[in-house]
Amino acid sequence: MSFVITPSERVSVPVVGSADRFPVNRIYCVGRNYEEHAKEMGFTGREPPFFFLKPTDAIVAVEAGTMGSIPYPPLTNNLHHEIELVVAIGTGGKNIKAADAHKHIYGYAVGMDMTRRDLQTEAKKQGRPWCIGKGYDHSAPIGPITPAAQAGDVANAEISLQVGGKDRQRSNVSKLIWNIGETIEHLTQAWELQPGDLIYTGTPEGVAAVVSGDTMVGSVNGLVELRVKVA
Repeated sequence: MSFVITPSERVSVPVVGSADRFPVNRIYCVGRNYEEHAKEMGFTGREPPFFFLKPTDAIVAVEAGTMGSIPYPPLTNNLHHEIELVVAIGTGGKNIKAADAHKHIYGYAVGMDMTRRDLQTEAKKQGRPWCIGKGYDHSAPIGPITPAAQAGDVANAEISLQVGGKDRQRSNVSKLIWNIGETIEHLTQAWELQPGDLIYTGTPEGVAAVVSGDTMVGSVNGLVELRVKVA
């Protein structure tokens, strides 16, 4: 097959214990999926889950044991970190039941949903889509994917993020409002999952601003930590 322009290189993420890489299809993100984060954003209660997408090339894949780098993005003065457990889909499907969701999961990784908070907030005020706040270049750093069989008890793992060596976010995946299986059940009522899809499952409380020069370290117990510097 030939193309009228040179196609972009396929985005991929390293896999723990393998020279092969995980090819990325779509990136789904779950909004306000920890109760305390929902409260700090001005919401309460167990509302139905909602989703937004990031472009595939927002991925910044960071190898194990290395420091990734993201540029401070344009148009913002309020760049926020959001640490997240990422679910990597190995087998697609639609209308997947929560009890069967684990059959579709290839593995897990640590990710960050970087957010131009001021642009997102202004878009919300005007009733406009807030892709500009969430779906911009380099907004989805991610560490290596650990296959599910090697990841341990992810559903009860501690999740945390430090900036400059100091805690900013610390919680437990068990505090997800909609757990991994329930999230996949809701998601696949609206979209058909495909192999290579990533699901950023939501962030706990403690989101805050970072500036150029800050170093972020994100972790989920049992997974390879994610280190990223804001250039």
